[in-house]
Amino acid sequence: MLVDWVDDLRDSVRETRRENPFLIDAWVVLPEHLHAVWTLPPGDDDYSDRWKRIKARFTHRLIVAGLPIARNARNEYDLWQRRFWEHTLRNESDFARHVDYVHYNPVKHGLVEQVKDWPYSSFHRYVRSGIYPVDWAGTIVEPKSEYGE
Repeated sequence: MLVDWVDDLRDSVRETRRENPFLIDAWVVLPEHLHAVWTLPPGDDDYSDRWKRIKARFTHRLIVAGLPIARNARNEYDLWQRRFWEHTLRNESDFARHVDYVHYNPVKHGLVEQVKDWPYSSFHRYVRSGIYPVDWAGTIVEPKSEYGE
């Protein structure tokens, strides 16, 4: 679902960032969920409001497009999970591990065999910047023995 409407999701994020700035350090959009690493301005820790705005804008776009989006028992749209997992990154190593996790997620979920093959990821920006090689976390190839086994 999310990848089918990724341009609407991007617009929703862009509009939210105009109102409440934040940097997108890493991002991956999968069919049914997404992962992100953000940096908020100094003194600002309001991740919740940003997610709320992104979710509301995106949901509104889908409704306007005529998609039937169910509501749950609380009368909330079932498109999104109720909560999100927030973790304050402690140091560069923690940051790197989380960015790697985000970028590896399409492989983890069996959507592609190589990270480079998933188009909805900030991985490609990292490659262009020289941070990752294009074959980062490439396909694991079992070594062949000298006996052909």
